[in-house]
Amino acid sequence: MNRRSVLRAGAGLLAGGAGLALPPTPLAGAAPAADPTDGWTQTSFTYSWQKPWNLVLSDRHSYSGGVHRMWVYATDEPFEEGNSTDPRTEMRWKADYTTGNHMWDADVYIPSGTDGASFVQTLRSVRPTGTPATDIMLNAYNTNGGTVRRYDGTVLKTGAYDTWFNVKIAHQASSGTGTIKVYFDDSLVLTVDDRGPATRYFKNGVYHHGSGRAEARFRNIRYWTR
Repeated sequence: MNRRSVLRAGAGLLAGGAGLALPPTPLAGAAPAADPTDGWTQTSFTYSWQKPWNLVLSDRHSYSGGVHRMWVYATDEPFEEGNSTDPRTEMRWKADYTTGNHMWDADVYIPSGTDGASFVQTLRSVRPTGTPATDIMLNAYNTNGGTVRRYDGTVLKTGAYDTWFNVKIAHQASSGTGTIKVYFDDSLVLTVDDRGPATRYFKNGVYHHGSGRAEARFRNIRYWTR
């Protein structure tokens, strides 16, 4: 087909007539989007559990088919007797860090009705007096089919209930102010500064600030460094 025929075909499409649908022309030198883990190394890690102090772990956790299922009730006890924090069932990663590049990576499933629960966070365990306890915290709310928000209320995802989606939190930590990037299904949804120097670690599960029952499930949990 010569150039004139192609132009006539395109004009036919614009006029509503039959014509030749031309495929989009790729940009010269365009490359597929990079995987967020490109250049990172998968690294082993261990973890401990935080759960209502008066219950055994199996009361609030199950593991089957590669899936960790964690739940908690708003009326549950905190993780330590006499502690005043909200109830939780969480993995506490034993991979504390102060600087360097660290990434939390897992597929997440949040059942309908979970409202006001944090399902992943970076906790600042040793930090200057008066600075916040977390660098990043993602919470689930019972709106718009399940809404995921940053701790400050920024909406990052809707329609999150009852479906698996991948979450990656990449932290470039430094002796000053570092950078945090959040990815959902390998698409960047948030880039923010951290909250300054600290020793921190990742946690995932349900840390419940709402009412009723909260649950989150995790599979393919991985730790990356670089």
